[in-house]
Formats: sequence, structure tokens, C-alpha cells
Amino acid sequence: MGTLYIVGTPIGNLEDMTFRAVRILQSVDVIAAEDTRHTGKLLEHFQIKTSQVSYHEHNRQQRLPELLGQLKQGKEIALVTDAGMPGISDPGYELVRACIEAGIPVVPVPGATAAITALIASGLPTDRFVFEGFLPPSTQERQQRLEYLAAESRTLIFYESPHSLRQTLQDLANGFGAYRQIVLARELTKLHEELWRGTITEAIAQYQEREPKGEYTLVVAGQEPGVPVLSEEVLKQELMQIMIQGISRSQAARQLAQLTKLPRRQLYQLALALPAPSKEGIGNWE
Repeated sequence: MGTLYIVGTPIGNLEDMTFRAVRILQSVDVIAAEDTRHTGKLLEHFQIKTSQVSYHEHNRQQRLPELLGQLKQGKEIALVTDAGMPGISDPGYELVRACIEAGIPVVPVPGATAAITALIASGLPTDRFVFEGFLPPSTQERQQRLEYLAAESRTLIFYESPHSLRQTLQDLANGFGAYRQIVLARELTKLHEELWRGTITEAIAQYQEREPKGEYTLVVAGQEPGVPVLSEEVLKQELMQIMIQGISRSQAARQLAQLTKLPRRQLYQLALALPAPSKEGIGNWE
């Protein structure tokens, strides 16, 4: 039997490549890569001459038995992804599982991963966390998943592409409440690395003004015990109900903040966006 090595590669900065990863990639018989062109640049940089085969989402059913056959013949194979650790949001786990079932040794060679890199720099609790990867693409499945996660007390980690970021932020606001803390990490370990911190509402406003660029890792605070999950729409309705009684926007925000434990300043900004209640005879709404 050969050995399958699961090799972590840099998520952006080539200096994060480990000595062990370079040695393994130099010594194996074949490198199974998600994108051979992308990995080819990495191999060229480190002067690694090992041949590659592609192994990705669209050819895994055909390629998996081929790789297993080579491993059973005694070949050493390294599995790599475009960036980070194989098996995270890619079909690498299927090859690992097949090797385990066939009695083929599996050896991890650790490296960087965007989820953990973003988490440790987020400033949110790191003692307990949940990795969710990409949310389901269908609206119904996504809504069901977020409803399931709404009461999760552990820190949550998601991946998202730039073209879906705005919709995902809105979905998070609807599912988790507008004022949950969130960190948006992009271009991690690269020259233009950015970690943006604030509430989900503030993140939505931020990306109304700027175009999302790069792949994103979203780190979201878990639900605090005793704090209700309230969407922005629900909060607006609650503020309006208070204001109809003749209470000013500022005082309405103060009252709702006491009830929900949400930031008064942010509730006041939400109240400012509401039209004045139509009830006649009510005085100062400011």
C-alpha cells in the first residue's frame, strides 16, 4: 500500500508554505490537485517537479478509483487544494474516506486555513465555534439553515463569494437579527488583507457603498443567552408600536434597548429611518 498525504498549502502568502509540505510534495509520486494550473505556479515557485493529476468536484467520480488504484499499487500521493487544507469545502474528504475504508494510510500535513485564520483575529470568542462553510444556494434551504443556527451560542464561521456577499449579509440580518456582531475577513495573508468588524446592519451599509472583492470569511458572534433573535423588520415594528403611544424616537429606542439588550444608539438610528406614526394629536417625534 502507498500513502495518501493531505497537504496544506498557503491561502495567499507563499511564505506560509511549510518545510514539511515542500518535502512531501517533492517526494511523492503524484500530486492530486484541485486545479493543476493554480498548483503548478506553487510548484514552480518551490522548484518542485512532481507530476500532477486533477481531482475536483466535477471529475471526482472518475478520478477517485484511479487514485485508489495507484495507492493500492504502492504509489505515494499528495492531495492539495487551491488554497488551505484539502477536505474543507471541497471533495477531498471523499478520497480520505475511501482510503480509510480500503486500509490505505492517510497522513495529514497541516497548513493554513482561512476559517481558523479569520477566527483567531476576529476578536470574537474562540473557545467554542462552528464551521458552516458556504450556505445552501436555494432560498428555502438557506432560510431553514439560518433558522436552525439562530439560537447557536458558539461563534459561527461562513465562507462566501463576492457576488453573493450582499444577499448573504441580508439573510444573516433576517435570520440572526440586525445587531449581531460580525467580522468580514478578505484577502487573508495577502498584501491587501482586511478584517472589518461591526454589526450585521453596519456591514450591510458598508457594502452598499463599496463593491465586494475577493473571497470572504464571515465570523459571526453566537447568540447571547436571554437576548431574543429579532430581525430588523421586527425591531422596526416594535419601535413603531412604542412611538404610536406618543413617545419620542429617542425614548422609544431607549425602552426597546432595555427590553432587548441591544445597543440604544443603533436602535435610535433605526427609529430615525421610520416615518412618523399617523396617529393624530401626537407631538414631538424626535
